Amino acid sequence: MAKVKSGDFVQVHYTGALEDGDVFDSSDGRGPLEFQAGGGGIIRGFNDAVLGMEVDEEKKVVLTPEEGYGELREDLKREFPLDMLGGEKVEVGQPLRFSSPHGPVSGKVLEVAEDKFLVDFNHPLAGKTLVFTVKVAGISDQPTQSSCSCGCSSTDCGSSDCGSSCG
Repeated sequence: MAKVKSGDFVQVHYTGALEDGDVFDSSDGRGPLEFQAGGGGIIRGFNDAVLGMEVDEEKKVVLTPEEGYGELREDLKREFPLDMLGGEKVEVGQPLRFSSPHGPVSGKVLEVAEDKFLVDFNHPLAGKTLVFTVKVAGISDQPTQSSCSCGCSSTDCGSSDCGSSCG
């Protein structure tokens, strides 16, 4: 039976949880996630976990922060003057999007003071150990799923989950 190797397109069902069992993502109720093994675009530890697996094989893998979204980095916490918001109010925990030379970036407000606010640009799962249950649903040499402009799989295009821009 074929085993996943770098360059293959692999379709997987998965559940991602934190060490305490809180689920942060799952393919339950959706089609499998498809990605190209070794092609980037997915965390290294998840990619490495599927290499060598066969169709219908299932396993549980524990990823350290380095294998997942990295350690929390203090240099990704930045202060901004409150007046840059033009009078808009911000609250601790509020997500914000910023423009950067590399495109939009998201952060979460950590603190708000009289004249400044602190934003954390770390990935929400940075610094966390991740526990994945992964089951390989398919292996192919070409992509099996096409994407709409909104990012939904072709079977979802035009559904209410994707909005009217699909289809």
